[in-house]
Amino acid sequence: MYKDIVVNLSLNPSRTATASYAISVARAFQAHLTGITFIYEPTAPLIYMDTSMPSRDIVFHREEAKRRADAAIETFEDAARKADLVVESRGIDIKTARDSIKFAEIARRFDLAIVGQAQPNKETFEDNVAETALFESARPVLFVPYIQTTELDLKHVTVCWDGSRGATRAIADAMPFLSKAEHIDILIMESERPKSEDLPGIDIARHLARHGLKVELKRIRLNIDVGNTILNHAFDAGSGLIVMGGYGHSRMREFILGGATHTLLERMTVPTLMSH
Repeated sequence: MYKDIVVNLSLNPSRTATASYAISVARAFQAHLTGITFIYEPTAPLIYMDTSMPSRDIVFHREEAKRRADAAIETFEDAARKADLVVESRGIDIKTARDSIKFAEIARRFDLAIVGQAQPNKETFEDNVAETALFESARPVLFVPYIQTTELDLKHVTVCWDGSRGATRAIADAMPFLSKAEHIDILIMESERPKSEDLPGIDIARHLARHGLKVELKRIRLNIDVGNTILNHAFDAGSGLIVMGGYGHSRMREFILGGATHTLLERMTVPTLMSH
């Protein structure tokens, strides 16, 4: 059961969907919710590359970052009060892009981390925080689409199964959600190469059924890439949550995402829980 949840709060006042969704999750599980926002150290613009940034500019940018962090916390706490939820919030100073791992380190001490999906063509430090959490926190990470407008919906959940370690870990981590779901699809791509002898999904379906869960196997012919097949199925089924393993490969920047993981993070329209 999720009893201790952490959410990364955006400094962008137009991106409150993640915090609102996190509040609905915490309320559903009667969990403690902590909001974390980061106060960014100002970096020198190109015009100052050969000289030091004037101290007045440093002070201005530092104060602006603090103001935005305080505003994000205030908005979060106001929304929580309206939902009759008691929350905790913290603003944390960071100095370099490498500090994006700080949220992942914090998340290790929680049951679940909730982060926002990156907006298209707008790579930010917050997006690095979200992606790093998946690979460095050792905790399940729930990604919330930037277009999300509704609260937690567990009427229909799609679970992606390929017999892999990542998929197994994701199902185990998602059990608190699955136990509240009204219906669960176990989605299997028929043309994928098996990662275990259980690709047909019979054993995992029986396992979940023994937990009293209502499950249904869905074998889908893979006509396009895996990520878009998952998204199409979730849309057609009216899923309110996707559960899947998160995959990463060799390092570059922080990492290079696996194909299906990259597609889901880039194009998701449904909250998606990933484990790595």
